[in-house]
Amino acid sequence: MAPQYLETSEGRRIAYHKTQGQGPCVVFLGGLKSDMEGTKAVFLEDWAKARGQAFLRFDYSGHGESSGRFEEGCIGDWHADTLAVVDGLTEGEIVPVGSSMGGWQALLLAKARTDRIKGMVTIAAAPDFTEDGYWANFTAAQKEELEAQGHVELPSDYMEPYIVTKRMVENGRENLVLREKLDLPFPVRCLQGTDDSAVSTETALRLLEHADCADMRLTLVKDADHRFSDEACLALIASAVEEVCAG
Repeated sequence: MAPQYLETSEGRRIAYHKTQGQGPCVVFLGGLKSDMEGTKAVFLEDWAKARGQAFLRFDYSGHGESSGRFEEGCIGDWHADTLAVVDGLTEGEIVPVGSSMGGWQALLLAKARTDRIKGMVTIAAAPDFTEDGYWANFTAAQKEELEAQGHVELPSDYMEPYIVTKRMVENGRENLVLREKLDLPFPVRCLQGTDDSAVSTETALRLLEHADCADMRLTLVKDADHRFSDEACLALIASAVEEVCAG
């Protein structure tokens, strides 16, 4: 089925698929350079349809079928895309499900639209990764290259190299969530594989310890990787979403 499109106030054209149903609306927030056709997004859409649950998946600008080039985007842009989609396409309570970078986006959404959120699920959440993952591990030569050329290339286990721009790093610093108080006044379920080469278990524990949340649980899955997409992992995701929806 062809996607629908939302025109944002920034002039971006965001591709999405919306499933009508009962609330709260589950909103899938994908990872960096992922798109809404990924295994987890499509699995959750099928799960939602079977339950008669409202569901929304979309592509950030520079991703999938949305407008723009990936290299031109940054965390703040994708946060603006998320807000435009949530504000323009959903009503009432929502349940963000954030995968990897989408976990950071879910936390930014929680700060911006706290009263809209019924509960949250994160999958290998990667908050603040531009600072703690990229910048903190750049060599002196890479930092010089970033300053001189405006970008560096990083190898990826999953696709062609990531282009990390100076704008992405600098804008990331304006959107950090682990350096100040993080209130999550709703149920949160965090899922993390122990064999994840992109996001460490330490990151998951840091988020768990940092957030102010009365009902937050972290599930570690032995040997699961960053994709977290095998049958057992998908079942865990569905169970977590169902739990916070019931709230």
